[in-house]
Amino acid sequence: MGDWTVWRSYEFNEWVREALPHSRRGPCATARRRTLKLSPNWRWSVGATNAGLAPVTIDDVARAAGVSKGAVSKLLTTDDETSSGLAQLALTGSPNFNVVLPDPDDAVSDLLRLAVPHEDIDAIVRCLPVLRQPGPLRWLLERCVHLLAHCMDHPKAGRRFPTFPNQSKPVRRYFYVLVFLAMLPQLRMLHRKRGIPEHVSWLTLTDLGRRVAVHHRFHGVGGLRDPNSLVHHFTGTLYQLGRLQFERATLNKRHGPSIARAGLPDRPGDPCLSVHIPDYCGPLSPQACDHSFAAAREFFARHFPGERYRIAVCDSWLLDTQLAAYLPADSNIVQFQHRFTIRTFPANDHSILRFVFGPDTSDVDKLPRRTTLERAIIDHIQAGRHWRAGSGWLTL
Repeated sequence: MGDWTVWRSYEFNEWVREALPHSRRGPCATARRRTLKLSPNWRWSVGATNAGLAPVTIDDVARAAGVSKGAVSKLLTTDDETSSGLAQLALTGSPNFNVVLPDPDDAVSDLLRLAVPHEDIDAIVRCLPVLRQPGPLRWLLERCVHLLAHCMDHPKAGRRFPTFPNQSKPVRRYFYVLVFLAMLPQLRMLHRKRGIPEHVSWLTLTDLGRRVAVHHRFHGVGGLRDPNSLVHHFTGTLYQLGRLQFERATLNKRHGPSIARAGLPDRPGDPCLSVHIPDYCGPLSPQACDHSFAAAREFFARHFPGERYRIAVCDSWLLDTQLAAYLPADSNIVQFQHRFTIRTFPANDHSILRFVFGPDTSDVDKLPRRTTLERAIIDHIQAGRHWRAGSGWLTL
């Protein structure tokens, strides 16, 4: 089985019984009725296959869910990332608690509090009966919720969910909305245990509705194409405090040398807060940011007293220092940049174009030039230059 780091025991029987045919050979087949000693990263490794685990195939999911291979093939692709994501879900196993979807009335109330656009609510509610029935979607729902529960309140937890290549049907587009809806009771329980104020709890979770609105903008219909962007919200590791969101994270090597030169004791692997800038939240004004950073210092000291956060980091196209050559010195973006010690890295122009102009950016010459920022982005590219990715840090 390879050299496993002894951390905790995990009974592998259910994984083998549910996800793999008994005739299968290889590392996992020999694990039947054995207890493995897994690395502490087993549950959040993107590539369960990297740990020597056999990938889970569409055949395996069909067998475990009791449906035909064709039924699963209509939902999922056969690429390595999907196989790895399925392996992670199968390794997590079936939950030891009931995964309960709310009844229609409660679902409507929850969706409204999560800021899901009104025009999507009826379509989401119509999906509830489908996900209560046995089959591949129910199999996926239960294991996605179980994986989130496993990673609850763990800042280092990272996980990737499989996505549906064909999202023509509402139940596929809204599937992960319902996963997060089913996860809501456990998350709210954690928030109460931590003493998280009600207004912070719900403000944080409205990012779900915001992502559905972004899906409208980019695809013309409601849905949630990238569920991984909301995992931190629904596992208790990210909170919105005013204009900004703050994720419990750890420093990586990117900022280590710069922080050391500043004479600070923080090193890679130490706790930090990762700053996120949500869409549709108004101007990124200096006053709003001042309020958010001040709130973060008080919030995390009070609700996470065992975790000391001295550094905040941010990775964003907004931190490309080239923008300062085009924008006024008192602009919100330039003022935001001045808070950080910044490094920039080579990148393509896709990120900044997508965030500023939306999905259709194939012809830069036809993009609108309504604002100083839009004109700056276009002029820079038309001059033969490229935008860069920015990454910065600051002391709290």
